[in-house]
Amino acid sequence: MKFFPLVWRNLLRRKTRTIFTLLAIFVAFLLLGLLMAIRVSFNAGISIAGQERLMMIDRVSLINPLPLSYLDRIKSVEGVADVTHANWFNGIYQDPKNFFANIAVDPESFLRLYPEFEIPEDQKKTWLADRTGALVGIETMKRFGWKVGDRIPLQGVIYRRPDGSPWEFTIDAVYDAREKTVDKTQFLFHYEYVNETIRDVAYGHDQVGWYVIKVADPSQSDALALKLDAMFANSPSETKTATEKAFISGFAKQIGDIGKIMIYIGAAVLFVLLLNAGNIMAQAVRERTNELAVLKTLGFTDGRVLRLVLAESCLIALLGGVLGLMTAYTLITVIGDPTHGMIPPIYLAADHLLFGFAIALLLGLSTGALPALQASRLRIADALRRN
Repeated sequence: MKFFPLVWRNLLRRKTRTIFTLLAIFVAFLLLGLLMAIRVSFNAGISIAGQERLMMIDRVSLINPLPLSYLDRIKSVEGVADVTHANWFNGIYQDPKNFFANIAVDPESFLRLYPEFEIPEDQKKTWLADRTGALVGIETMKRFGWKVGDRIPLQGVIYRRPDGSPWEFTIDAVYDAREKTVDKTQFLFHYEYVNETIRDVAYGHDQVGWYVIKVADPSQSDALALKLDAMFANSPSETKTATEKAFISGFAKQIGDIGKIMIYIGAAVLFVLLLNAGNIMAQAVRERTNELAVLKTLGFTDGRVLRLVLAESCLIALLGGVLGLMTAYTLITVIGDPTHGMIPPIYLAADHLLFGFAIALLLGLSTGALPALQASRLRIADALRRN
């Protein structure tokens, strides 16, 4: 008698129960896959932002701007290889629901500090030369169906034009990146265009939101951060400088530790599933007590009976788990970002799938362990006397 057909036939004895058990495991692992993808999205940029870039913001709050005059002083500090700056613009495209990050930057220095941005050379030259041009992430281009050359109006919220009219930008270039963790949803344009336009406006002129500083020696990042902050101590705009990795991680945690939240939710779901599946496997073994005694009479050893029951629990756990994870992978990675670029990159990596498969196997082993042990210890005479 072949081993697998016997396992499969046992699972089909109670088709309704097996189907609902599969569905429960499927939904649990679909949810697990989605949670892992969301966790990656909220941590976007942390895995690739190392110690070589520092972020400098106002010591009190990110919403407080820093003087543009700090730029030359930062450049003059020993250990600083390069520096750029950026302003959170917060413009609205047609409707507030159409959110995407739009940021005013110094184009040339920004591209030097972010070499992971991949831009066609001809488009890059056009953007650098066009004061009202925009560089847009490929995900935002897909989300709105934009193309190079389109004119995009943004209604100012933080920075308003003197006449109250919308800001207009021409899409000159589109950027992509090999690393999946790079945010491909940003809308970047020239800081000088904004700064010159608001020259006579009370708020914002010659001010920047934050500085990004490239460190000559990454091992000296922490020391350089302290040195820079000391330079602006007791000034009207004191600073707080940290590695880009620490800054992004801290920014994400302002709405909570997403990683831990995802882990807690996933653990709770799997624990409930473990109790449910374990009870089902125990019930299935009790129903087949007489049959297991017959198998032992035919020559099945205790070890083989144990493996038979474990194989049943592992098979149903792996079937439901793999189907759930692959459905999550298809929905997110194959079909595409379900949020259409509203949040940073969302995807399921290969290591996450392997982790999910391992959890499914562990679920099968843990739910089948006790019933399998009980089945292997059955005495033939006692089992045959049971109804």
